[in-house]
Amino acid sequence: MVTELIKSKKLRWGIVGLGRFTEHTFLPAIKSARKSNVVSLCSRDYNRAKDLAIKFGVSNYFNNYDEFLKSEIDVVYVASANAFHYEQVIKAANAGKHILCEKPLALNSKQAEEMVEAAKKNNVQFAVNYVHHFHPLVLKAKELLKDQRLGKLVSVQVNFNIDFPPDNNFRFKKELSGGGALRDIGTHMIDLLRFFGGEIIEIVGVVDNLIYQSEVDDFASAIVKFEKGGYGYFNVSYNTKKAFNRIDILCHKGAIEIENLIGRKLIGPKLSILFEGEAKKSFRRRGNKMVYVLKSLHRSFLRNEKPLVTGEDGLINMKLMEELEQKCQSRKK
Repeated sequence: MVTELIKSKKLRWGIVGLGRFTEHTFLPAIKSARKSNVVSLCSRDYNRAKDLAIKFGVSNYFNNYDEFLKSEIDVVYVASANAFHYEQVIKAANAGKHILCEKPLALNSKQAEEMVEAAKKNNVQFAVNYVHHFHPLVLKAKELLKDQRLGKLVSVQVNFNIDFPPDNNFRFKKELSGGGALRDIGTHMIDLLRFFGGEIIEIVGVVDNLIYQSEVDDFASAIVKFEKGGYGYFNVSYNTKKAFNRIDILCHKGAIEIENLIGRKLIGPKLSILFEGEAKKSFRRRGNKMVYVLKSLHRSFLRNEKPLVTGEDGLINMKLMEELEQKCQSRKK
């Protein structure tokens, strides 16, 4: 399979799970990715698959996942409800397909471990769609930290707050999502904390319902301790109509701020740097985050090389969320 991919230099994608993100973000993004092409769609709703196939000019559409996997695809994008990731990822791995899976990886860490093992066993690459991780300004901030020009890391703060009232979306059904704001958008913030600060050895915080009452949380906040020193903080919610969602990194000799990256689409993200003894420097970088993900994954999947964000990262993230939830539940008893 890998030899065939290198010769073709073009990835054939199949997508399972045809919700709003697939229709309004992923499919438009992949249209502009010259070296990738969507050839198959799959949904439990046959008419949904057919309608999107017609809209985006996709040749094949299915409501049977096993038949979908037999179509001529190299990569499966798993964009279904969280409860279905486990079975779909393992079947894709067993079929020899590379995988991009939506976050969170699964309903629990036991499932996530089995998914990671299935990918290893079948020698396929397994990536998680943490879109912020791939943005050039995030990569630049990581480079600055690695070079230690700013001195020792003190803290990283990331916030992702939106207004998302409960509706019929699967995210508000616990058996399908596993949880609310923490698992849906908090998982992105944990990924960024690990990317900037390294491995996390302790996490404490709260998971609660402050405004909207449903089966899942609408607010979560936590402080983490990094293995190599320094602390991280994240705040996420489904209950905030207006918010300054940004990344703040404080170091001994300076600071980094990234604005308009999280939860914003129309405004170009801006990275600002404060160095000791220098004037503030700012850089802007427009671009579609999903396109950056696709460009990075094209190289990884084509060469059968480890992607920037792996299934193992998704597993670690899952364990941290479970630890936070368990601590919060223990305090309530």
